[in-house]
Amino acid sequence: MAMQRQLDDEDRQVAFGECLGRALQGHGCVHLQGELGAGKTTLARGILRAHGHRGAVKSPTYTLVEPYELGGVRVHHFDLYRLGDPEELEFIGGRDLMTADALCLIEWPERGEGWLPTPDLVVTLSLADMGRRADLEAFSDRGECVLARLAALSPTEASIRNDRMDSKGETAT
Repeated sequence: MAMQRQLDDEDRQVAFGECLGRALQGHGCVHLQGELGAGKTTLARGILRAHGHRGAVKSPTYTLVEPYELGGVRVHHFDLYRLGDPEELEFIGGRDLMTADALCLIEWPERGEGWLPTPDLVVTLSLADMGRRADLEAFSDRGECVLARLAALSPTEASIRNDRMDSKGETAT
């Protein structure tokens, strides 16, 4: 299953992140893909807000991971942009952080290829007009459930334009 969302501005990107955070229910592995400036960290901020985080969210570019404990939910926000070798994740205890009882948000997952587990969900962000486009694809049963929860949102909750894709990847109305 795949889904596409148009995020017209930063506020809508954060709001979508909050919807996604609620749909994730505090568990899973999410790969955040996109060029520099596509909004991966902005989306992560929205996901963290869904779990009660109200502070600033910086991309952990130099530390590689920023852990959050939010009301019983453990979130690990990874940024692998500066990762020299996927084996470095082993040295920082990455395997211990990527557990079934945590939510892992991974920016630049391609830098950890071969070491990272298969994601539940891949979110690819790209520039689109004045905003961003989010393409979501599920890679597990958990990911399918997350997309189903997002698709079931009421119009009030999903204040963002929602384009669903059919099984062939074509936009359906």
